[in-house]
Order: sequence, then structure tokens, then C-alpha cells
Amino acid sequence: MAARALLSRLRSAPLLQHDQQLRRSLSTATPPPDESPAPPPPGPPSNSRLFVAGLSWSVDERSLTEAFSSFGTVTEVRIMYDRNSGRSRGFGFVHFSNDHEAKCAKDAMDGKVMLGRPLRISFALDKVRGAPVIVPRLSTVGKT
Repeated sequence: MAARALLSRLRSAPLLQHDQQLRRSLSTATPPPDESPAPPPPGPPSNSRLFVAGLSWSVDERSLTEAFSSFGTVTEVRIMYDRNSGRSRGFGFVHFSNDHEAKCAKDAMDGKVMLGRPLRISFALDKVRGAPVIVPRLSTVGKT
């Protein structure tokens, strides 16, 4: 029995020594010169898209474009409709040509009443498929 233990120790000894040498050589190795460094991380996301909630059912793309066009160039307006009824779901998106125009529109139109309903406007989040989007909530505990 002792002979088997000694034999197995002798067999594994060269492997352990080879493994240690391999680890040392990998830790001191430099990448090949033909590999380029990693690309820089992307810049901050664009904030030229606004999420507009609280829309009346009678609001259409043209009236929403007219309401926001005084703040800059509106490149696209989308109102979300229910598939079954065809009625507005009460929210949509307004795309501006640049971030500054979108910020001005958000600041000016958030809380304003359009066709009897107050608008709630925020910057639109990028759509992420397959992963949950976590939206931070403001705590209202202890506030009156």
C-alpha cells in the first residue's frame, strides 16, 4: 500500500513542477505585437429621445410633433397603440436632432397639460432585449 502511495506521488511530481513553470511563464508573458489594445469604452448614451407619458387618446403624431417642434428639429414621433383595439396606449416617443433641444423640450413640457392631461416627460431608455431594465425609484418614505 505504501508503495502505491509513493508511486502516485512520484508520478504527480513532474506534473506539479511543469504546472508551476507554465503559470510563471504565462504571468510574465507579453501579448503578441500584432494585437491592438482594447477599444475605448463607448461614450455616454444619447439623450435626444424623450419618453412622453400621459397622452390623451385623441393625440396623434402630427399634434405631438407640433407641440414639440418649437423646441427644435423633431426627427421622429411615435405613439404606441394597442394591437387589439387600435387605441393609443397613452405614451409615445419624441426624437430630436440633438441632446440640447431634447433637454429644453423636457424642461419646458414636463407637467404641462395637453388636451386635458398633464404630460410626464423623461429621457427614453435604450431598449434591452432579454435583460431586465432597472429604473431607480425615488423613495417617498417619510415624506409628506
